[in-house]
Amino acid sequence: MINVILATHGSLAEALLTSSRMVYGELPHVFPVMLTENKGINSFADEFSAVLKEASKGADGVLVLCDLQSGTPWNIACHHAFDPQTQPPIAVLGGVNFPMLLLSDEVKDLQDVEHAAAQLLEQTQETLVQARLAEAAQSDDF
Repeated sequence: MINVILATHGSLAEALLTSSRMVYGELPHVFPVMLTENKGINSFADEFSAVLKEASKGADGVLVLCDLQSGTPWNIACHHAFDPQTQPPIAVLGGVNFPMLLLSDEVKDLQDVEHAAAQLLEQTQETLVQARLAEAAQSDDF
């Protein structure tokens, strides 16, 4: 099983989870951790470690979804991911979005966190689209 840590600046993690409940229901494999204005980097690092310990229980791997590459949540997650002592293994993705969070439910039953990260990244790239006018009139028939 792959558990997910949703690591963001501000309350984005909680907002994404609140929205996911409206669309998808509960995502019990997702653990939020947020860097807020009231927390320093050291406090966030301590909280991340505690959340990682909880998310690691019974997991084959932990996938960390960060809002921004190279921000504090990313840096702290990578510190753990690249530490050879860290168990279970961790993979880190940046640029979390709503579809990525929802689609994490489809990779949670995998056992290889690197494979789960690659699959989730591939699936969510297809969700980035720009609206365009239809080229042809669409029929009202179903």
